[in-house]
Amino acid sequence: MIGKYLPLAVKALLTLAFVAAGAAKLIGAEMMVATFDAIGWGQWFRYLTGVIEVGAAILLWVPGKQIIGAALLVATMISAVAFHLLVLGPSALPAAILGVLAAYILYVHRGQLSGQTA
Repeated sequence: MIGKYLPLAVKALLTLAFVAAGAAKLIGAEMMVATFDAIGWGQWFRYLTGVIEVGAAILLWVPGKQIIGAALLVATMISAVAFHLLVLGPSALPAAILGVLAAYILYVHRGQLSGQTA
């Protein structure tokens, strides 16, 4: 029973987290603007990251596209961890946890790579 409901719970958690974080980036929440100022790549990178986060969260629920959404989230969280460790400070744990959860969803839907549905 856990094998059936755990992926749904993880996808729901990821969706809530990434829609909230992506929306904060897209609407220009002060903390997000400051974070991306600290990164130093310009605010275009904040918008791109927000679009990727919201879009990937949506893809987690589209049959046959979950693996794309999960892969985008894994890549985004790898980058987030790197930016936290190299530029922003040692608060990389939340990004690492979200990355691991996204990697779990990637694993659950690995059958989509060979055309199987999972």
